[in-house]
Amino acid sequence: MPNPLEPKLISGNANRPLAESVAARMSMHRGIDVGLVDARVERFNDSEVFVEVFENVRGEDMFIMQSTSNPANDNLMELLIITDALRRSSASRITAVIPYFGYARQDRRSKARTPITAKLVANMMVEAGIERILTLDLHATQIQGFFDIPVDNLYAAPLFALDAMHHFKGQMDDIMVVSPDVGGVARARDLAQRIGAPLSIVDKRRGKPGEVSDMTVIGDVKGRTCLIVDDIVDTAGTLCKAAEVLMENGAKEVHAFITHGVLSGPAIERVGKSVMKNLVITDTIQPTEAVLGCEQIRVVNTAPMFAQAILNTWNGTSVSSLFNHKTLMPIYEGMYRG
Repeated sequence: MPNPLEPKLISGNANRPLAESVAARMSMHRGIDVGLVDARVERFNDSEVFVEVFENVRGEDMFIMQSTSNPANDNLMELLIITDALRRSSASRITAVIPYFGYARQDRRSKARTPITAKLVANMMVEAGIERILTLDLHATQIQGFFDIPVDNLYAAPLFALDAMHHFKGQMDDIMVVSPDVGGVARARDLAQRIGAPLSIVDKRRGKPGEVSDMTVIGDVKGRTCLIVDDIVDTAGTLCKAAEVLMENGAKEVHAFITHGVLSGPAIERVGKSVMKNLVITDTIQPTEAVLGCEQIRVVNTAPMFAQAILNTWNGTSVSSLFNHKTLMPIYEGMYRG
């Protein structure tokens, strides 16, 4: 049954430009102003987070936009404290829209006496009062099972498919989709099936944590335009090494489509000096000036997809319809036409 009230959007400080873009898109769809709820999310002198909501939210369907990206702990605490403020203000439902879900890489015990931090974070969110999660490309899809509340995990593959079909128009027969490791094959296969391209794998072996000792290409990439697909690019060491190995195996060009541009440490410098033609990331993590200034990096806007997903959640209609790139085409209007 449709909600008679309008959805209300509030944002933390993690990625306010994305939240403002989502609000603008929702305003366009609704034909009324869907601005961000007036609030302040600040720090005391000792770095404690303080939140004050200046609007009445009693009985409202609230959506909190907040990635838990760097600084992960600060942004996570902002999310939890905003949730508590809304819950204590009698909001009817609280949905956390988390474009980038931090701590997702700690989803299992890889060694003895280590935590499963993704589960701990899930517990904290539920305990704070979040009733639904909307996110994009979880590092491991089984993290949805860490929550005892509904979790809608959107996919960047439909958006990347539109982007690839637009930018490689007339060259699709030469495309080869590449998974940078065996664990990411399902994600790469998804994009390959959407654009009708074959699939290759770079098998990597680590000498020690954070260091790749050897890489082998599985599949014939000679003369191909290779598209490396992954969910997270952090220091970009593995990504740039994979691009080099593909070129050494005869690839014509190498591009990368990575959902979350963490891009920490030497990442931007590495990308700038790499053999990759382009690194395409989304804006789930607010791009820094250095990212925007790198010629090889291109940022794809996720606001249209998140705006539609929020409206579908609020209206009680299908979110999974956004898994199809044909559904996203009209949402992205002229961006991928012509």
